[in-house]
Amino acid sequence: MRTRIKLCGFQTEDTVRAATRAGADAVGFVFYPPSPRHIEVAQAGQLARCLGAWQTPVALFVNPQADFVNSVISEIPNVLLQFHGDESPQFCDSFRRPYIKAIRMKADVNLLKESEKFHVAQALLVDSWSEAYGGTGHTFDWSLLPKAGELKQALVLSGGLDASNVEQAIHGLRPYGVDVSSGIESARGIKSIEKIEMFCKAVQKADAGLL
Repeated sequence: MRTRIKLCGFQTEDTVRAATRAGADAVGFVFYPPSPRHIEVAQAGQLARCLGAWQTPVALFVNPQADFVNSVISEIPNVLLQFHGDESPQFCDSFRRPYIKAIRMKADVNLLKESEKFHVAQALLVDSWSEAYGGTGHTFDWSLLPKAGELKQALVLSGGLDASNVEQAIHGLRPYGVDVSSGIESARGIKSIEKIEMFCKAVQKADAGLL
């Protein structure tokens, strides 16, 4: 099994192309104005067209209005939706499209219950708890996660990953995919081509060690 790589928070063509060359499976665009990685819809559409044929654009939302989600879908027809806020299952399901639901982990979060609640989701993305809805750059207690195979959905691990710890995460947890944003940045919101390449190589090395 190959670990899927999702890189998130892109704003420039050169870094999107770097992600494409490095072997990313998915590239995320953030539609959340408080984030330093926020991007406008038209710009995201232009960047999405830089992706390869087998790479997936992902739109990250935090408690959005339905009309706004539909505007992104219109601009990027093949987009995968990612809901990172307090959205209800009914809201997430209403677009009748594949989506990822992000779950911010802390001691009182039962991921198995969240899996039942969002049973239509293609994957659950587990991230560090933050009132600001992610982007902390910190890991969380991985022992909070259930054993592999217990969830109804694929598990995507996020929160504080970078090239130095992603191999340990993959060997210990065997997630379907890994997600990174701040771990491939030279400064907050500024993607580093070198760190993009290092992260993807670290994932590939980890997978080779599982063979």
